Amino acid sequence: MSVPTSGRIDGGCHILPLRVYYEDTDAQGIVYYANWLRFLERGRTELLRLVGLEHGALRAERGVNWVVRRCTIDYLKPARLDETIDVHTRCGEMRGASLEMLQEARRGEEVLLRAGLLVACMSDAGRPMRIPADARAALDAVAVPVESPRSRHIRI
Repeated sequence: MSVPTSGRIDGGCHILPLRVYYEDTDAQGIVYYANWLRFLERGRTELLRLVGLEHGALRAERGVNWVVRRCTIDYLKPARLDETIDVHTRCGEMRGASLEMLQEARRGEEVLLRAGLLVACMSDAGRPMRIPADARAALDAVAVPVESPRSRHIRI
C-alpha cells in the first residue's frame, strides 16, 4: 500500500509536489484561482506534519488551532491540467501568537504564484495563544531570516 507524500525539506524550504487534476481547473483547463488556496493549504499542512506538528494531534492534545488571519496572493502565470507543480513553503517572522507563512507555486524553476499569509495560533476557546516553544523550534527548520521587524514582504 502506498502512503501519501508529505513532501520534503530542501535547503530550509518545504516542497510539496502536486498534480493538477480536472477538478482543479476551469473550462479552459487552467487552475481556477480559488483552488490555489487549497494547494497552499496542503503545503502548510504537510509542512506541519513533516516537522511533527500534525493539526489533529495539536488540537486534541494541547488545544492548538492554526487560523489564517490574512492572505495576499500574486497570480503570475497559469498552471494547466495534468501539469505537476511544487508548492514551496517557508516561515517568515514569528511573533508571540502568530507567524508569517511565505509560499510559492512553481513549475520547475518558473514561479507561478506567490503568497504571504499571517497565521494565528488560537485556543479551543477562540482566543489567541502563544505559539508553543516546541512548534517554534520545529518551524525554525524552514524559517527565513527576518531583516526588519513586522516585515510584510513576500520572500522565499
